[in-house]
Amino acid sequence: MGYFPAFVKLDQRKILIVGGGRIAYEKLDHLLDFTKDIEVIALSYSDQMRQRMEEEALHYEERKYKVGDLAGFSIVIVAVDDIPLQAEIFEESKKHNCLCNSVDSVDYCDFIFPAYIKKDDLTIAVSTSGASPAFAKHFKHYLSSLIPEGISNFLYEMKQLRSTLPKGKQRMEMLDKKAQDYIKSWSQS
Repeated sequence: MGYFPAFVKLDQRKILIVGGGRIAYEKLDHLLDFTKDIEVIALSYSDQMRQRMEEEALHYEERKYKVGDLAGFSIVIVAVDDIPLQAEIFEESKKHNCLCNSVDSVDYCDFIFPAYIKKDDLTIAVSTSGASPAFAKHFKHYLSSLIPEGISNFLYEMKQLRSTLPKGKQRMEMLDKKAQDYIKSWSQS
């Protein structure tokens, strides 16, 4: 069975990353597109990871993960090669009602990171349910090349209209037609 696609609002949801290497950095970099409420624990950090955490003024500790570190977190990302530690954190996450992602170990994941495109308010996610992250990454680049330059301006205009027009069938039909016409205009360019 595949993963259910959902966009999660991260406001008021603390995230813990366990790990300080290249993969941990990639996860941190992606998460920073959506929140800064992130803490990190690792035995050591790559220079790139340390620099980014300092730039973003994130709390981080250079030490081994210990039982109880998950308290107060909504999400944990386990970006270490230590499979027994991944399993331990996954099991502990259940006790804390905390979602867990263990990098490259789907058995210890409540969710996976999709490949995604983010251009202001537009976010497009691509997932193969873990079958081929490489395909998802390359397909993301392909889709990204199809997005017109003015998409941010159009979405800003749509957001303004939605906030000023009264709710109802007339607003819904007008916004639907505007979106449809905008997409049709791409093929005419």
